[in-house]
Parts: sequence; C-alpha cells; structure tokens
Amino acid sequence: MSATTSTQQPVTPSRRGILHVVDSLERGGLERLVRDLAVAQLRRGHHVAVFSINQTGGFIDELRAEGVPVIEGNKQGTLDLQVLQSLRQAVRDHHIDTVHAHNFVPSYYAAAALIGMRQRPTQVVTCHDMGTRLSNRRLRWLFKWSILRTQGVAMVGQQVHERFTRDGYVPARKAMTLLNAVPVEDFGITPERKASARQALGLSDDEVVVGCVGRLVELKNHLGLIRQWPAVRSAHPKARLVLIGEGPLRKQIEQLISELELGDGVLLAGIRSDVSRLLPGLDVFALPSFTEGVSIALLEACATGLPSLASRVGGNVEVIQEGVTGRLFDVQDASALRSALLDLVGSATLRESLGRQARQWVQEHASLSALCTQYDRLYDDSASRR
Repeated sequence: MSATTSTQQPVTPSRRGILHVVDSLERGGLERLVRDLAVAQLRRGHHVAVFSINQTGGFIDELRAEGVPVIEGNKQGTLDLQVLQSLRQAVRDHHIDTVHAHNFVPSYYAAAALIGMRQRPTQVVTCHDMGTRLSNRRLRWLFKWSILRTQGVAMVGQQVHERFTRDGYVPARKAMTLLNAVPVEDFGITPERKASARQALGLSDDEVVVGCVGRLVELKNHLGLIRQWPAVRSAHPKARLVLIGEGPLRKQIEQLISELELGDGVLLAGIRSDVSRLLPGLDVFALPSFTEGVSIALLEACATGLPSLASRVGGNVEVIQEGVTGRLFDVQDASALRSALLDLVGSATLRESLGRQARQWVQEHASLSALCTQYDRLYDDSASRR
C-alpha cells in the first residue's frame, strides 16, 4: 500500500531496508515499541516498512503519517499462503535486506516467506515475553523451526534470555539481550500536563490516583488489584483506581466492582490513543501481572516520573528496584499488594522520591536512541552469520 515519503533525514551510507513483521498493530506494548522503533529508525536514515499479518487498526495511521509504509496481510486461515506471498512481495517492493519479526507467529511466517528467495534477507526475531503461548505444541514446533532459519534473536530482558536459551528454544550464540525502550522525551509531569490529564479523565485535583495501562485480560491480574481496593478506599476515601485499556475481561471486572460496592472508586477509561498525555494524571502506576517480559507500559510510567508497584515476575524486576524506583510484591501475596498500595497512596513524599529516581533510571538505561544503536549492531552481527 502506498504511503508518504519521509524527508526527515538524508540517506546515509549505512542505510538499511528494514521490514518489521507483526501479528497486528492493535494497541499494546509490543505494538507501541514497533511503532516507536520504526519511526526512530526512519529518522536515522533507514528505509523502514511494517507488515501486519492480520488486518489491523491501532497504530497504522500514526505510522503512515510518519512516512512508514504499512502492508496488511489480511490473514484468513491457520497458515495463509496468500499472506506468505504478500510478505515476499513486500520484501521485493521495499528493497528489504533485514526482516525483523516480533514474537512467534510473525517469526515462522517470515521464515516461510523467505524460503527460496534469490537474495534472501537477514532475519532477526525479538522475543517480547516469557513465551507462555509456547505451551501450544504446534506453535512451539513452528517457532523452533523458524529459529533454525533466523540469524539473530533479541530478548527484551535477562529473564527472557535465560528462559529461551535454557529451555532450548534459541541457541545462546544467536541470542542478545536488548532491554525495551521508550521515547523518554515524550513523557514527563508538569503542573499543566497533570491538570490536562485529570481533566481528560474526569478526575479531581484532590484524588490520589492509582492507574494501570494494559489489555483487560486474565494475565494482567486486574481482578487481584481491584480486590484490594476496598481496603485502600477505607483508609483513603479520596483514592481512585483507573484502568486504561479494553479486553474480554471487562464484564467480569464490572461485576466485581459492583459486588465490592466500589462505585466510582474504580474508573474504566477504555482504550485510549493518548496514553502519554494521560499518564501525568496518575500518582502511582500499578502492574500486578502474572507474567511479563519487559513492559512498555511500565517503562512509560517510569519515564513519566511515576512510582510503580509491580509484581515480582519476568522483566519487572529488571526495571523496578525495590524501594528505589518503585515497589515489588509477590503476585500470589494479596496482603503484600495491599500493604504496598497503602504505603504509596498514603505518602506523597515516598511517591515523589520513587518517581524521580524511576525517570532517571529510564533516561540512563532504556532510551529509544540507545535501543536503535543496539539493533543496528544486532542486524550487522546477524548479517555476518548469514
């Protein structure tokens, strides 16, 4: 599909043709990273396109507005041959030398599409989570097969790296840990930003707001967070819980809110395209998930300058240092979650200290510019293996 041509950066001698392959561009952490990475790579002088296996919405308009072409495969079946053909054509049309797949289905679609190409591009894969979907035997086999045809694999955190290399999914010689990143300059709190965000969410100035950004699905453990909210409201009547996101668990969440008689103590804000504008309206960010890779939402909260309360799983422990940039709790320990919530809601001084150090950590360790440089290195190393 056609897209406008970017004139933001001149072509450089190291210009590379990069095709990102994703399941879709519907709004989520993985998809936000792909959007940010593609735009940043374009601005660094690379030619960049995105291929969505499924028909999609989400970030598609934002990418095209930045000059990044997006091709939709419109997948219909389990292994859609037409999608494979469209993917091969996208590689030719956009003069791609590096195909960058994100997670498992895109990995094997990319590997299959490149079979037999005369000038076969380098293939790299990013594993964005701990691989719980690989319990599916067919997906596990196809992913392992695709890794045989892949020259480099990025893991979004050390926990993810250890899981995939230890369990034999990825050879250690192909694996590289690249912590997720965010455009730090897009985030931050000022009095004006805070007032604007609260107005957009319908929140008053005197409320202490705990917020969570993510799809309303079981793995995100929204229900566990809500179950602790009556105790928080009892101690702090002005406390408000805001859930930004949408998903299949919404009705169950609404039912629990009603059963606990929380009323307007919990706000379901729905899916939003302006998360960076809304985050300054929060006082605390919560991520009580049962599993995570390295959460983009968590990095965005830290970049905003928010203290975070996160479960001690996956990549959360690589971002949050207990008592320094936020608080951690064992995901099965409801009392620990409740205690940490009460501490954070009850102390503005604690929130300010943790939030300030969280932003400093992201600036030093998870900037988008640094991630682009690391991916350039991975692409070069992978090309040499091919």
